[in-house]
Amino acid sequence: MNKVQLGASDLHVTPVCLGTMTFGEQVDEAGAHAILDHALARGVNFVDTAEMYAVPARAETYGATETILGNWFAKNPSARSQLVLASKVAGPARGMSWIRNGSLDLMPADIVGACNDSLKRLKTDVIDLYQIHWPARHVPAFGTVYFDPAKDMPVTSIHDQLEALAGLIKAGKVRAIGLSNESPYGVHEFVRLAGQHGLPKVATVQNPYCLINRTVENGLDETMHRLGVSLLAYSPLGFGLLTGKYDATGIDAADAPQGRMAKFDSMKKQRWGRPEALAAARRYNALARDHGLSPTQLALAFCYTKWQVASTIIGVTSLAQLDENLDAHGTTLSAEVLAEIDKIRWDIRDPAL
Repeated sequence: MNKVQLGASDLHVTPVCLGTMTFGEQVDEAGAHAILDHALARGVNFVDTAEMYAVPARAETYGATETILGNWFAKNPSARSQLVLASKVAGPARGMSWIRNGSLDLMPADIVGACNDSLKRLKTDVIDLYQIHWPARHVPAFGTVYFDPAKDMPVTSIHDQLEALAGLIKAGKVRAIGLSNESPYGVHEFVRLAGQHGLPKVATVQNPYCLINRTVENGLDETMHRLGVSLLAYSPLGFGLLTGKYDATGIDAADAPQGRMAKFDSMKKQRWGRPEALAAARRYNALARDHGLSPTQLALAFCYTKWQVASTIIGVTSLAQLDENLDAHGTTLSAEVLAEIDKIRWDIRDPAL
């Protein structure tokens, strides 16, 4: 795989990134290390994690994924230099009382402290891409559809957050910075304030992007293109809905495949668990089969080939899934298939937004 540059940073990554939120919950340490070994052997040079992982988030597994990665780096010292490592500081706690005692803000000291803790768990001196997992200010995200000014409250400014991130870069603990679950306004403000005050420019934004959630194309793609910020697409398979494995059973049946949507009740309450999301996924999955593709091939090829996407984050629980996802790279979609995809979206829009 050819490498792509992330924004204006000096980071060059493969267009497929290994996401790790399953490590420490669905995947034990030995299994995670085997997946990491295989991904590296197959040429993947980009790994993404976060302080709050594993997922579903709970106090008992907070930091577990970074710890698993750190133990792998300790066992494989040469691997660290071969990989671009991304992690994230959690935004306001959103009900997770074990993160900064449930703080509703993300202050400069929080950013610095979280980074230092992540470095310890990861057993490394530097995080290549350090991201704010979600904004401190009120923003529609994680299934919330509308912006509501009444929910605004005083929080740390974007400028102060940038100052903290700049300090981490100056200290040599971070190479580049990014955002996640951000809006066009947020991306623009981070870039504008960085230019105004001589602070680091964000290189990336990590947002959901898949066949059942194309909200990136509702203005964020233009913002990122014009400002030179790269998109890291997460949930390209819609939490498994776009693999086709739930087509026959749904996610609630006793005989449903034991992916995270069926296994964890908390997942069923999120945007991916909406009946409309599965209904939409079934249409895309049928389209794939009608054209001699697997649903996974169609969904991943859609992300892999879109101009908006710099790197697509895949999350797996087995070596077989990893190979299937990597093998889909290089799949092209005909003009006919792309037109059919857009026809379906016209009917159903973005049910998992």
